[in-house]
Amino acid sequence: MKIAIISDIHGNMQALEAVLDDIRQLNCEKIFCLGDLAMAGPQPNEAIERIKQLLLDSNFELIQGNTDEYLAENSVELGENIKKTNPIMGEAYFADLKVIKAENIEFLKNIQKDLKINLNSLTVHFVHGSPRANNENIYPGMPIEKVEEMISSTDADLIFCGHTHQPCGYQTNTKQTVVNVGSVGRPLSENPKACYAILELVDGSDEFYVEHRLVDYDKATAALILNNRGFEGSDKLAQMLITASERYPS
Repeated sequence: MKIAIISDIHGNMQALEAVLDDIRQLNCEKIFCLGDLAMAGPQPNEAIERIKQLLLDSNFELIQGNTDEYLAENSVELGENIKKTNPIMGEAYFADLKVIKAENIEFLKNIQKDLKINLNSLTVHFVHGSPRANNENIYPGMPIEKVEEMISSTDADLIFCGHTHQPCGYQTNTKQTVVNVGSVGRPLSENPKACYAILELVDGSDEFYVEHRLVDYDKATAALILNNRGFEGSDKLAQMLITASERYPS
């Protein structure tokens, strides 16, 4: 059985549709989405509505990302606090709240925080940042002891996360596997391709394989749509879809 895990779409419809096409070609039986559907992207409202459509299929599951939670809060105070840390992301927050429909803000508010399920003989935990916080960073190249500390609250055999937009994986001393699936909509790379993960389970055993997939998509169109949103810094966010070496624009 093949399962797809996607995360961090950030309103990038071109990337999302390219990844969904790739998933269909691989005949995946289920898709799990780890959140961050809309914020600071080309088409935030459209991305939420596409995910709502996908949820009509029982083989699609969704958890909430930290920026989904931010948008659901719909708060001037929160937006101003975001601007203090990163002015462009704060501007994007307020611009998104102007275009996302009220019913879609309500939808974001009601998404489950995480999901733990059994697949074959494995317990699999889907989170956005880490099992203990949706905004905690699991990056490539971390000391294994730090990763083990972050996942100490879960007994899952396999933990999937996103949030950092950087794919990576760890095998811990506690015999747990941690996989950051990367980002569909705003990958961090000098030549960014939409990134997600495939979990392949071997029937009748606890054996499994994980593969990161990199998918080409129409970056130029996505960047143009984002640039044309016209809020302060939208041009810098758009450029990050073409090439990105930093997580946040400045």
